[in-house]
Amino acid sequence: MKSIGLRAVCAALLTTAALLAGCGGLRAGPEPTKDRVTASDETQAAALARLRLELAAGYFGRGQMTTALDQVKLALIADPRMSAGYNLRGLIYANLGDEQLAEESFQRALQLDARDADVMQNYGWYLCQRKRYAEADALFVKALDVPQYRDSPRTLLTQGMCMVSAGRLAEAEQALSRSVDLDPGNPRTAVELSDLLYRRGEYLRARGLIRRVNDTPDLASPRTLWLAVRIESRLGNTSAVQDLGRMLRSRFPDSRETAALARGAYDE
Repeated sequence: MKSIGLRAVCAALLTTAALLAGCGGLRAGPEPTKDRVTASDETQAAALARLRLELAAGYFGRGQMTTALDQVKLALIADPRMSAGYNLRGLIYANLGDEQLAEESFQRALQLDARDADVMQNYGWYLCQRKRYAEADALFVKALDVPQYRDSPRTLLTQGMCMVSAGRLAEAEQALSRSVDLDPGNPRTAVELSDLLYRRGEYLRARGLIRRVNDTPDLASPRTLWLAVRIESRLGNTSAVQDLGRMLRSRFPDSRETAALARGAYDE
């Protein structure tokens, strides 16, 4: 059988860009579009790390910090470059009160993936709780600037809460309002914005937000009912104050807010 020369191969395979580059006088075409990464592309080590991390997140959610930490350690043994693993490691150590290891974990996560907005969000909140407000806000801003970041309402909520702690109430209102606009059904954001508006004397706006929360029985809490009582008191609505007060006493008789209601300590 006669061998096939290079010229014949090139003629037969003109549609194959990789071979076109080796054919004299022919130009290579554009790089082929890469496939989406799917389960079939995952290495055994990466799959093991992912499963360990899912277990760790479940234990973390249930407050089982030591068990969660064990699973994170195993995940990072399987994949030492897993940014999400160090992110969860930081949350666990923060919860355990080990500040050095928590901060080292968040920093390592960002070294591995400098554009991981979820890490920026969590690290920013960690710094905010330690009153490192400028550093925290810089991370929130960077997270919000990440293209196609899907969790911006949560970061805006966190940023707004941090700004409240820092005494930047006008900027906090802007951040929380943007969060409400993007995710109007989030009760946590509605409560935080209502509380801020109450502090700023915008009682009617505060009332509208907190009513939406308290109108859903499963969402009402001592905090939300007590906030509503104080708002109605400021607006001079005595009947609403009495109705909400009865609801607070009957549903949460042992709460700190019920004790404050008994003392008439509306401004505490």
